[in-house]
Amino acid sequence: MTRVLVSGGTGQVGSFIVEELISRGHQVTVGGRTRPADGLFSKPVSFAPLPLDPNLDQVAAFGGIDHFIHAAFDHLPGKYRGGEGSDPDGFRVRNLDGSVRLFETAQKAGVKRCVFLSSRAVYGSQPDGAVLNEEIAPQPDTLYGSVKLAAEQALAAMARPDFVTSSLRITGVYGAARPELPHKWQTLFADYLAGRPVEPRRGTEVHGSDAARAMRLMLELQPDQVNGLAFNVSDLLLDRHDLLKLVQTVTGCVHPLPAPETGRARGVMDTARLRGLGWTPGGTELLKKTIRSLSPG
Repeated sequence: MTRVLVSGGTGQVGSFIVEELISRGHQVTVGGRTRPADGLFSKPVSFAPLPLDPNLDQVAAFGGIDHFIHAAFDHLPGKYRGGEGSDPDGFRVRNLDGSVRLFETAQKAGVKRCVFLSSRAVYGSQPDGAVLNEEIAPQPDTLYGSVKLAAEQALAAMARPDFVTSSLRITGVYGAARPELPHKWQTLFADYLAGRPVEPRRGTEVHGSDAARAMRLMLELQPDQVNGLAFNVSDLLLDRHDLLKLVQTVTGCVHPLPAPETGRARGVMDTARLRGLGWTPGGTELLKKTIRSLSPG
């Protein structure tokens, strides 16, 4: 049994990661600012205080830990891009300097593997219709994307045979790890079902359980398959028109659907690198199943 420390383990993506790991027999410690409520997860987890503060010595949190998954990120509620609010300097210190300090602490503590939860945002603006793969030069156009990329690069530079590192560039994560958690489309669904106008939009999506399986693979694959690398994690390019059409089918709602987006083509994330290691996402069937579970009525 391996012991895995997951920072941000109670967040939207972190919750999926924790559930995936404990379902596979890993012993999980959730790191963060506050202890998870009893019974929050399907099996017991430990807790270690782990704020994003580069000035703290947090080596005690890594005692006996085999692997570290860094999924914590400090931002304004509900915002990633623009999540710095009026404090860009503090945002960078916490999320870049604080992350790098945790990577360094993990390495010094003898942690064997470290995985960073990065983002599609590292690619920033790319030409219309571009296919985004891990070989193209990132061009982050937000502070969020710049911080994620800098943390990725810092971790990759630390890769060693005895400290295996990787980063997952995850796109929009949908689904709810637990029934009481709000999901990313909650407001969108409510607006549509209430007959309020919905702006056209198209975006790349992946189910949280698929993202969590990708994270687990980073801990289980041979070191030379992942060490120092970044991996795209994405599944569907989804238009709100098509998404809400599924909601319409499930609920019988008669409100008109938004028009398909006709603006700038959003780049598709190429996941060949990750798929080549055995990762297969749930596709449209998992999307339909999730819509049935999330839609009221």
